Amino acid sequence: MPIQANMQPLMTAGEINEFLKTAYPQLNADFNAYEAVEVFAGGCTVRLNADERHLRPGGTVSGPSLFTLADIGGYACVLSHAGPDALSVTTNLTINFMRKAEAGPIHGHCRILKLGRSLMVFDIDIIAGADGQTVAHATGTYSIPPKSNAVATQAMR
Repeated sequence: MPIQANMQPLMTAGEINEFLKTAYPQLNADFNAYEAVEVFAGGCTVRLNADERHLRPGGTVSGPSLFTLADIGGYACVLSHAGPDALSVTTNLTINFMRKAEAGPIHGHCRILKLGRSLMVFDIDIIAGADGQTVAHATGTYSIPPKSNAVATQAMR
């Protein structure tokens, strides 16, 4: 993904993972399935460590598991570029499934298309397998809550 110099991250992948442990503990309650692996200007990379709990009949990773990866990619992007506010929420997410994915690491390469004060629009290419083919592609929008006066005052200092 190309780096977008006009969008500088405010959090690292490690900071996002630590934030998710406290703000969204049920995501990885008994297994470290979803994680941020890289943050860069204008985007991030997330990973699903898919195992048998993510498989549907037929041995392929389920659509809901891939959808969650797409949503976590958007959340990681909004956290890393708009700041650590747990109340950022998905307002739209559309996914197209291209081919089946098998258990193993599945990466989502997320790119911010527009970052405004109240909305962030992104897309994510989800790839898997030894050949790194696209298994799904999604686009979405996150709502960014307004900064409170206390936060705004703190930022101005």
